Amino acid sequence: MTKAIRMSAAGGPEVMEYVDVEVGEPGPGEARVRQAACGLNYIDVYFRTGAYPQPLPAGLGMEGAGTVEAVGPGVTHVKPGDRVAYAGRPPGAYAQARVMPAAVLVKLPDEIDFETAAAMMLQGLTVQYLFRRTFPLKGGETILFHAAAGGVGLIACQWAKALGVTMIGTVGSDEKAELARAHGCTHTINYNKENFVERVKEITAGRGVPVVYDSIGKDTFTGSLDCLAPLGMMVSFGAASGPVPPFSLNELASRGSLFITRPSLFNYIAKREDLDAMAADLFSMVVSGKVKIDINQRYALQDAAQAHRDLEARKTTGSTILIP
Repeated sequence: MTKAIRMSAAGGPEVMEYVDVEVGEPGPGEARVRQAACGLNYIDVYFRTGAYPQPLPAGLGMEGAGTVEAVGPGVTHVKPGDRVAYAGRPPGAYAQARVMPAAVLVKLPDEIDFETAAAMMLQGLTVQYLFRRTFPLKGGETILFHAAAGGVGLIACQWAKALGVTMIGTVGSDEKAELARAHGCTHTINYNKENFVERVKEITAGRGVPVVYDSIGKDTFTGSLDCLAPLGMMVSFGAASGPVPPFSLNELASRGSLFITRPSLFNYIAKREDLDAMAADLFSMVVSGKVKIDINQRYALQDAAQAHRDLEARKTTGSTILIP
């Protein structure tokens, strides 16, 4: 038996229970991983509340790092004793050990420890696909990135700087603005004090930006469209403030023939060759020191409910991990 977080109903943080579970042996295509750390991400809240439905009872958590204990038939890319990390479905990372699909596991370089790996896989791979594939940045662009002091945001600040990109980042406080700038964000906008659309137009001399990366959703959606230059790309990759309401496609035409996409990491890593290439790019950025992973909050696994409360209250910055 081992400990894990389970939920029998969707709802608030109180639905998460710290319970004994039987892990068992891996079946075909599976691996059993003894976890050293698990990552906390906003997508976990979506699964907990039922915004992303899943069969119940269920686990939570989309990323972790640890050591392979056993593999099932057909698994050849990892073996017992390998140090691995992952970001992927199905949920269940909030556990001391788990049997899971081996297809999402990648081997860790010796230079990256378990806690760093658990804090960076989902958020780091997200920045990788946003910057390298969804709207490939070549350097020299000016971009708008919402929630610049969050886990994804602080990685984006550093990655943008490494690429020679001017990043405008929105934040919710002066302290978060300072944190984002310290990580390479060129301009910060405190949306509780300033109108971010007006500030973006001011910074860009009225031109707007070619791309907006928006994980906030409902509260920022229309303003984000207003920040785009003609033919610009709206990348709506999250909904921390709630889902974007229905809108007319004419909203895109009237603002200059805009493009819009709603990407998900799990589509980008669905092919093994893509996952390997993306992970290699992320690992290279971290090992080189161009991107440092800030673990600003650590919670014991049994305190996962409090971690969710703090995340939803926007009390966290950078990355957060749970220690089994």
